[in-house]
Amino acid sequence: MKVLHMLAHILVLVGGLNWGLSALGINAVNLILEGFPAVESIVYILVGLSAVYLLVTTKEWRGGSSASVGGAM
Repeated sequence: MKVLHMLAHILVLVGGLNWGLSALGINAVNLILEGFPAVESIVYILVGLSAVYLLVTTKEWRGGSSASVGGAM
């Protein structure tokens, strides 16, 4: 389970960096996987699934913390 969590963190980091670089007109995933559009799509799917996995498994998002998500109402 630790390996899956670590992999999810790495993929979300890659996705975040790619998203930040896209503001500068650079698509890092596309540059690395230039000749493999199918693999590029798989990477994007894995990044999205990793984000969902981290949201579901992080205690603060599930009410494991006394602080409310989104601020007090």
